[in-house]
Amino acid sequence: MSQSVRAGAALAAVTLLMTACTARESPTTTSGTGGPAASAAASQVAGPGCSREAIGYPRVDVKDAVVGFSQSEKEANPFRTAETRSIRDEAARLGVPEDRLLVTNAQSDVNKQVGDIKSLLDRGAQLLIVAPLNSDGLQPALEAAKAKKVPVITIDRKVSSEPCGDYLTFIGSDFVEQGKRAAEAMVEVTGGSGKVAILLGASGNNVTTDRTKGFKDNLPAGLEVVAEQTGEFDRSKGQAVMEQLIQSNPDITAVYAENDEMGIGAVTALRSAGRSPGRDVKVVSVDGTRNAVQLLADGAYNAVIESNPRFGPLAFQALQDFADGKGIPENVIISDDRYDESNAAAKLGNAY
Repeated sequence: MSQSVRAGAALAAVTLLMTACTARESPTTTSGTGGPAASAAASQVAGPGCSREAIGYPRVDVKDAVVGFSQSEKEANPFRTAETRSIRDEAARLGVPEDRLLVTNAQSDVNKQVGDIKSLLDRGAQLLIVAPLNSDGLQPALEAAKAKKVPVITIDRKVSSEPCGDYLTFIGSDFVEQGKRAAEAMVEVTGGSGKVAILLGASGNNVTTDRTKGFKDNLPAGLEVVAEQTGEFDRSKGQAVMEQLIQSNPDITAVYAENDEMGIGAVTALRSAGRSPGRDVKVVSVDGTRNAVQLLADGAYNAVIESNPRFGPLAFQALQDFADGKGIPENVIISDDRYDESNAAAKLGNAY
């Protein structure tokens, strides 16, 4: 499928979603097909939505604006690489000149991200898209944007600030649902019994909290969580933690990693310990990176719940709808695919 066709399909899905949001239809949930472009699954709308009229912001057309994008983490993580690419690709598709899309990277430092956002404002950003590092800590930057009446879209991770006040809306996945689907996959691949280790994501954000809750709340009694420790969403840290857990819990039969990078690190640690990931130790994770899906196709992994990083079409459409006077919902939830042993090889091209 060509890039232009993928972009067009994404925009059509976005338009349908935002129309439904404006009409304040009841939230619905549908399973998505994931794939190369973000697709809309459901909307969650509180009240009439956030509009320019309600908060007194000026009209700024996306195509004529200086747009700032604050990335939170280094792009060694494939999720972040795909996320940034999606923003750049959609800006280019809309005709935003390269010099009017300002991109920063906080390198996993929340204080740097605050400084980055303030710097984007100082450089003339009229619209902001922010991928928060943590749920807390960005308030000074959000207040700076609010003081200049610059609309802020948050993607991937929620912030604990006020929607339609400190920021317009959150666009991302249902992380509790991701954890639930990971638990369901774990039941399928283990037969519902075994000893599970959880590699937790970074503390201080809703992704870790929600993916943990969704998973643990949906485990049957036969699957016992014997260890849980943070790997900070990082491959090398995930590997180091898994090495420790193997030593302290040699009877582990399953691993739930809250992102693919930690899951891949766990596979390396298990192999080094003489274990057979995908066979005697089942591995389930969340993201949908090409490396993880390839391991799944190769038999060293058991399931991957996608977390779709392709936010560009949704974010820019939300900003344009806001400029056009439409009400923006507090949350826009996108669809996520699932990879398993039956489809990994066929769907490898959809991974990022």
